[in-house]
Amino acid sequence: MMTIMDRSVLYQINSLEKPQKISGFLKEKGYSRQNLVDLRKDEQAICLNGTYVHMNHMLAEGDVLTVWIRETDNSGQIRPVKLPFVIVYEDEDLLVINKPAGMPVHPSRGNPENSLGNALAWYFKEQGVPFVFRCINRLDRDTSGLTIVAKHAVSAAILGQMVRAKAEQGLKAPGIHRTYFAIVEGKVMPVSGVIDAPIARQEDRCLRRVVDFKRGDRAVTHYQILTGWQTGNAQKFRSLVKLQLETGRTHQIRVHMAYLGHPLVGDFLYNPAYGENQIDRRDDENSGEKQIFQGKTFSCGKEQYDIGRQALHAWKLSFPHPMTGEPMEFTAPLPPDMQKLIPEEALPSV
Repeated sequence: MMTIMDRSVLYQINSLEKPQKISGFLKEKGYSRQNLVDLRKDEQAICLNGTYVHMNHMLAEGDVLTVWIRETDNSGQIRPVKLPFVIVYEDEDLLVINKPAGMPVHPSRGNPENSLGNALAWYFKEQGVPFVFRCINRLDRDTSGLTIVAKHAVSAAILGQMVRAKAEQGLKAPGIHRTYFAIVEGKVMPVSGVIDAPIARQEDRCLRRVVDFKRGDRAVTHYQILTGWQTGNAQKFRSLVKLQLETGRTHQIRVHMAYLGHPLVGDFLYNPAYGENQIDRRDDENSGEKQIFQGKTFSCGKEQYDIGRQALHAWKLSFPHPMTGEPMEFTAPLPPDMQKLIPEEALPSV
């Protein structure tokens, strides 16, 4: 017997500014054209006041509209593998996951069985529930932190629309707002700012991106320095930076901070301190001081810890729920490998 994922969404039609078909109402709610096509194929997908109706039916004030979202498909090309991962939040429409560093989001030729997609395929297989892998905000393999996974096609479409809206309208737009922590080389000046520099693929490298004002796509990153300290070995300076993304280009934070001359600690792709040979080996990723640091400059007396990845963590996600509009906000603490890079007295209280 075929297993079906059923999700019913209820809309109370309290007022209408103009006569409207069900299809137009759902489109305004963020349903995609493909969502509407799929719903039209199911004769029992649209229920109005207890009666199944067609998508062209007109709505009236006081109507109760129920939409049934049914899925039977699976991501068949993704092999279920039992892997550890942390679910921060889950409901009928989405999951928020704290992805560990070292786990790719999507399986690939080089990483066919150790991805978040593999782990979720196992998770839903154990429940006997069909699941198509739809990750909304992709993270690099070696970036830790929060990511959203939609549980059905409608929530995926609405969340995807939020991502596009913020990229077009900026941080003030309603949508998915992402805040990251990064540890970078050097003392960043000024202490806060906006990096508006387009990003393109480097012509002679498959995976590397560069700032390119002729060929690049718009990329905007907001940053703020939280603290800074001197390392114990070569008296180098490092900074903890909070960053917010308007756009979501590949490697955007890593490229932008390197462009400023402050590459991420541990970034084998963009930090020249690790040498070109190191970069090549890792190029298979996913096939007034008081004013600056509030008068605090820290020195780490013990030998500085190293980190085997870029020191980048997706700390906070905030967004309206795709089906209810309820404001949602989640945080994930700085992971231990990044905490070890920061002297205890320099750790900010965030």
